[in-house]
Amino acid sequence: MDSVTLTVNDKEYHVAAAPDQPLLWILREELQLTGTKYGCGEGQCGACTVMLDGKAVRSCVTPLSAAAGKKVTTIEGLANNGSLHSVQQAFLSQEAFQCGYCTSGMILSAVALLSTNRNPSDAEIKHAMNGNICRCGTYPRILAAVRNAAYVAQKVK
Repeated sequence: MDSVTLTVNDKEYHVAAAPDQPLLWILREELQLTGTKYGCGEGQCGACTVMLDGKAVRSCVTPLSAAAGKKVTTIEGLANNGSLHSVQQAFLSQEAFQCGYCTSGMILSAVALLSTNRNPSDAEIKHAMNGNICRCGTYPRILAAVRNAAYVAQKVK
């Protein structure tokens, strides 16, 4: 077991775990941040998506060692002073989920996209969200939510 220092949602944690242990299990089991979901365990469904230094990654296939010294953001870290992140609000406004299992991964993928592209085309949104699977099939509402979040961000700026 190695001791690794993680910065998760702007808070520093010291974790004793094997360096190859998936980040997902550290977040869920050690840090009790259960908003990040286990889906396929192979990085294919997107339910476990978090941001690592602002880039969307699949935490089920990201080893703990890859997160050391980097900023990890989970769904729990998006709200600010009790206010939802604009992407979270857009998902609510557009009713872009049914069961909600994929939602945290979808939202984090959208946040990562909008942090680098404030006015993405539909094709760019679809490309960025590719690999995030919604078993309920709410893709049109997810697309509308990301479009809405981009529009709101442009109005605010």
